[in-house]
Amino acid sequence: MKNPYKGKTGLRRLINAFGYSISGTFAAFKHEDAFRQEVILSLILIPLAIYFGESAIEQGLMISSILLIIIVELINSSIEATVDRISIKRHKLAKRAKDIGSAAVFFTLINAAVTWFLILVK
Repeated sequence: MKNPYKGKTGLRRLINAFGYSISGTFAAFKHEDAFRQEVILSLILIPLAIYFGESAIEQGLMISSILLIIIVELINSSIEATVDRISIKRHKLAKRAKDIGSAAVFFTLINAAVTWFLILVK
């Protein structure tokens, strides 16, 4: 069976993809506490990165480390929603999937903290 969403090409595909991205962002903001917290934190930290970063490279590293947290959180939330869609019963593989997604967010937070520390403390 052919996926009806995969048949789009060109500008129509780009417009659809943009719409899905906006819809996903709003869904994450509505349903995911951690995502909301990280977005609020990014609204504070991104201007600070622009202020404290002495070069475009420093600013870019600081900003990208914050955006990476949001990206990984979105992926983690997708994993959690998919696992919950399959079953909300406790299962060792479901726990493993969720724990690994959480670990990815954790290490992304460490990455951002180290990046900011190295740039600001230099």
